[in-house]
Amino acid sequence: MFCDACGAAVQPGQAFCSRCGKQVGPVTAMQLRPGRVQGHLHLLGILWLAISAFNTIGGVILYVVANTLFAYLHEMGAPPETPTGFLRSLLSVIAIFILAKAACGFLAGWGLLQRESWARVIALVLGFISLFNIPFGTAVGVYTLWVLLPAQSQQEYEALAASRAA
Repeated sequence: MFCDACGAAVQPGQAFCSRCGKQVGPVTAMQLRPGRVQGHLHLLGILWLAISAFNTIGGVILYVVANTLFAYLHEMGAPPETPTGFLRSLLSVIAIFILAKAACGFLAGWGLLQRESWARVIALVLGFISLFNIPFGTAVGVYTLWVLLPAQSQQEYEALAASRAA
């Protein structure tokens, strides 16, 4: 150990520097900088909650449009050869898939914020799926993969989840 004023050697337990007389305090452990995953985990959880809220709104609107507009399309003057039954069913199924993805996104966001051990896997799966949802889903998907995919990130996340459980 050395004096930070003059650079002289200081013995462990010595209160003052023998050369300059400066008080040498007890050595405190430096606070470790949080790891990459820990630094980004809170933001990632919030982003998944936010994008899932937007997906929920879009899924509900699509389901309502499919079951109101397409149900009465022939009565509004559409040609009889318009496949309203097919379009209504197709859009309803797409809306249900969007709502299921939103529910999984809410679950992943909450799990990441709570540092649950299963949340990393759900977030990674949703991250890959979201890559096709341009532009915001792609951004959140790339960010999710960047934070959670490397092997070192898996070890750090498992340590965070274990410390939370303890």
